[in-house]
Amino acid sequence: MNINWIGLDDQLKQWLQEDIGRGDQTTLGLDTTGVRQGSGYWIAKASGVICGLLIARRVFAILSDLDGTSVNQIEFEPCVVEGTWVEAGTTIAQMSGSFAHLLTGERVALNLAMHLSGIATATRQYVDAIADLPAQLVDTRKTTPGLRALEKYATRMGGAKNHRMGLDDALMVKDNHIAAAGGIAQAIKAVRLAMPYPLNIEVETENLEQVEEALNHGADIIMLDNMTPSVMEQAVYLIRQHSSRIKIEGSGNVTLETIREIALTGVDYISSSAPITRSSWLDLSMRLKCE
Repeated sequence: MNINWIGLDDQLKQWLQEDIGRGDQTTLGLDTTGVRQGSGYWIAKASGVICGLLIARRVFAILSDLDGTSVNQIEFEPCVVEGTWVEAGTTIAQMSGSFAHLLTGERVALNLAMHLSGIATATRQYVDAIADLPAQLVDTRKTTPGLRALEKYATRMGGAKNHRMGLDDALMVKDNHIAAAGGIAQAIKAVRLAMPYPLNIEVETENLEQVEEALNHGADIIMLDNMTPSVMEQAVYLIRQHSSRIKIEGSGNVTLETIREIALTGVDYISSSAPITRSSWLDLSMRLKCE
């Protein structure tokens, strides 16, 4: 799954604390002994790709660990595999254990799963639109602060690949870098002198002249940004004539309506923030029975 549980646990505890505050007053009023038991299940109220069940299970595990008593442990079992498309009405998880913990952890666990499932669902729609073509969808750094690892996990569950996780993953020379350096040639020369081994250099280009400049100065990856499909196709041909090694990324104005036309130009990757920034939460709900 490639999630850093050490770092995530600290975040989950903060999010639980934000919601619980000085205590879940409603649940405390209903369960004064703290030993009441319950069971329940999660249901998908809309069709989509399920993501975040393992994270939700960790939310309840943290509550149980903090309690420190065996009677208040929560058993949370996913009924579907992460990344599975389900229809509305599908039971996606079952749980049992402390009535108080099930209620107290419900909102944090559901919020995360609904948000991530929404991203995974939107991602799957984009991936399906180009499934028969070689181009692959990748995400971007346009993520919610504090949620990048989880949101990028959700795009993977939807079928995309991750672009760089952060600024330290790769050198990407963008328009403002080019302006600051005085040109693509100057920017590539400067970052190559300073770059650690074995990172690659990606250059964002907006026209064929910039593509040629990036080629002439040894870019490893060339982004074709906000080009029309016809110009993008010319750029792909130009790059392929120069080298089969260089990876080509299409970007800008990527929607469900345009992604296939971009893929048909021959690019290797299509980067888009839309599955994260424009997705809606997938409606999930918990149904609880107390003993």
